[in-house]
Amino acid sequence: MLSDHPKPPVFAEVAAALPVYCTFTYSIPDHLQGFVVSGKRVLVPFGHRKITAYIIGLDDRIPEIQVKAILEILDEKPLFPHNMIPFFRWMSQYYKCPIGEVIKTALPVGLNLYEYKMLEMTRQGQSALEQNLPSPEEAKILNVLCRHSKAVSIKQLNRLSKKAISPILIHGMEARGWIKSQKMLKGGTTKHRMVKYVSMNDPFHPREEHATAKAKEKILDAVKEYGEISMLALKNKNSSAGRHVKDLQKDGILSVKLKKEYRDPLGSPIAKDCPPKLNREQEDVVSKVLEKTADGFSTFLLTGVTGSGKTEVYLHLAAEIISMGKSVLILVPEIALISQMVRRFRARFGDSLAILHSGLSDGERFDQWDKIASEQVSIVIGARSAIFAPFHNPGLIIVDEEHDTSYKQETRFRYNARDLAVVRAMQNDCIVILGSATPSVQSYYNVKTGKFQELVLTHRIKKRPLATTTIVDLREKKSGKSLKRFITPELFKTMKETLAKKKQVLLFLNRRGFASYPVCATCGAAIMCKNCEITLTLHKSINCFKCHFCGYFIASSSSCPTCGSSNIMRLGLGTEKVEETVKSMFPDARTVRMDHDTTRRKGALINILRDLKNQKIDILIGTQMVAKGHDFPNITLVGIICADLSLSFPDFRAGERTFQVLTQVAGRAGRGQIPGQVILQTYNPNHFSILAARDQDFKRFYNHEINFRKSLAYPPFSRLVQLSISGKNKQKTKTFATDFGDFLKNLQHSDPIFTNNVEIFGPIEAPMSKIAQNYRWQILLKSIKSMPLHGFINRLVHQNSTWLNNRQVKVAIDVDPYMML
Repeated sequence: MLSDHPKPPVFAEVAAALPVYCTFTYSIPDHLQGFVVSGKRVLVPFGHRKITAYIIGLDDRIPEIQVKAILEILDEKPLFPHNMIPFFRWMSQYYKCPIGEVIKTALPVGLNLYEYKMLEMTRQGQSALEQNLPSPEEAKILNVLCRHSKAVSIKQLNRLSKKAISPILIHGMEARGWIKSQKMLKGGTTKHRMVKYVSMNDPFHPREEHATAKAKEKILDAVKEYGEISMLALKNKNSSAGRHVKDLQKDGILSVKLKKEYRDPLGSPIAKDCPPKLNREQEDVVSKVLEKTADGFSTFLLTGVTGSGKTEVYLHLAAEIISMGKSVLILVPEIALISQMVRRFRARFGDSLAILHSGLSDGERFDQWDKIASEQVSIVIGARSAIFAPFHNPGLIIVDEEHDTSYKQETRFRYNARDLAVVRAMQNDCIVILGSATPSVQSYYNVKTGKFQELVLTHRIKKRPLATTTIVDLREKKSGKSLKRFITPELFKTMKETLAKKKQVLLFLNRRGFASYPVCATCGAAIMCKNCEITLTLHKSINCFKCHFCGYFIASSSSCPTCGSSNIMRLGLGTEKVEETVKSMFPDARTVRMDHDTTRRKGALINILRDLKNQKIDILIGTQMVAKGHDFPNITLVGIICADLSLSFPDFRAGERTFQVLTQVAGRAGRGQIPGQVILQTYNPNHFSILAARDQDFKRFYNHEINFRKSLAYPPFSRLVQLSISGKNKQKTKTFATDFGDFLKNLQHSDPIFTNNVEIFGPIEAPMSKIAQNYRWQILLKSIKSMPLHGFINRLVHQNSTWLNNRQVKVAIDVDPYMML
């Protein structure tokens, strides 16, 4: 009699956690049947080693080739839901990144297992060394192993030998019996935190009267009071609790169990708030979005002036979506903004939320991921990597400050979280809202072409006025000395008046450090980084010249490397120099600097923001992290030290970025009851980006910028792919770039579709031609149509991949690039 039950799948499709583009099929052994589920990790044989892979599909069809079997399942439950697998596949195909690398990037770090070799010398090797049989290179390896009583890894051997050892050399020595190897697994360091909990077995045990018994009775009383209590809490009450608990456990009175405990990154509790009544514009926005929830996927661009109450709109919409039994994801561009957003949402929804960002420890991030995957929370707030949150049923995705370039990942898997939010919403048939007072040109173009629907908040809440902006022409201030000419009389006077009224001042300069251009006064040579083609920046607080790209530094007392002179002029300026000058001008004011240097330590950023909110800071000096979405009603003056720094970037988006950052930082002023002022200092007072920012007029900026983009066929009227080439050897990198460019041009002419639709620019040296000892070249691919451009890249990736696998020169593919440096 045939069974009515369908046969379980006997093969699994897996993505290896390696830079390989294809997926692989493995058989499922009988003893693992029923445990193999999509979303789990498995240990599989791969060539001569064992690796971690991710299950992304199951099948009962017999493959045409013989396949290997899965060795072990690494998870009790799936790390991600089935609905994320199409999302991973889409990202892999669009961004030309191997799917295993995509999934590895999405998951918390420290989960995967890796196999590695440990080497040690044999007696035969010792004998061969004594007889001078090995070659010089082999003898060097044997001598290193001889000096170590324990086995040595390949990585350690390379370090001790001060060179990369050839695998062929290792295999040859193993074959001759001079060395032996042992394969071992490492990794998997990120796990659940297991905590010992103590509970009663026998609550009616007889009491003992001696001294030790009294200590035990106190422990028992504590356990009875709480029912169950952690061992750590007991030890806080009694330092010898561990010994007594062991005795009571042996007597069968107490039971000790390990329980999973989440590491909590949320901090102290937040007082509940009451939802305020929305104004008419906010109500209209909420109702328009809710009308579309029944239709499934819709994309909205929420625009409006700074301080118009977008966050309150998000809160009301989140409450409605959660009441429908769905989840909400809120993306913010930087960790600096997460604490503010989390505080607002916790005040409304309590602690039924999770946070995801790189500032968490590996364990905290793993716990937050587990809470989301286990459907214990309905709200997730995070930076760009939170787009991978393992929601089962997302109903609303919000991308706050959608224009921000921080949503673009610039290394390894180069994705844009804003664009992925739209893709994920489409795949899950839900709503996505992109919000910004200064939307990206791309997003507003999508409104104009009908892809997105526009929602507008035209007024600040409670009809508060926008800050008035005064432009100060720095070309007229050349007579001033040092930095004091950047604290112009107009700015100084307004700061003095603001501080006299007990209000706060924000000074913005998008450059950190003390002096950004140190130059030798004797020979005129700039003090350069030895690893990068860029000048070092003086950081006075730590007494060193430092590179902001590779981290290289030298003492601030160093002499000129060109001529040996100690007379170094400290030209240029940064937030550190501004801080020193402001403190000398306003010695009684409480002045604090907020940039990457002062917020590096965990908790430092939150402390600064808390002090600012509690009015323990009079003057805040900062880089672009102070410009993004912060709401401090007591800031009534914003001073923009130099508005032109980003205009000089060799990038067609320079004007857009300048307008956005200036408008955003100006929007920090006057968010309370007292109107705000902005002093905008510039060398280009007539530049259209400066004038539009002065008036906080996005439409004026957009109309000018879109014509410029259209005339040159720049995005959004075309698509770009950047091929970044880098290598340690200057000449080899240049030769490779030239040959690679020739190959691409031949590939272009091999197909009429490519010839007619794909333009190739370069190869050329990158504007920053050397970073971290890597010489850099670029090739830019451009097309009016997306399909031919992606077809061209697919032909490169899948049919000519040898160009991408060169050991000495690396090629990185960046689809829809943002940074052209």
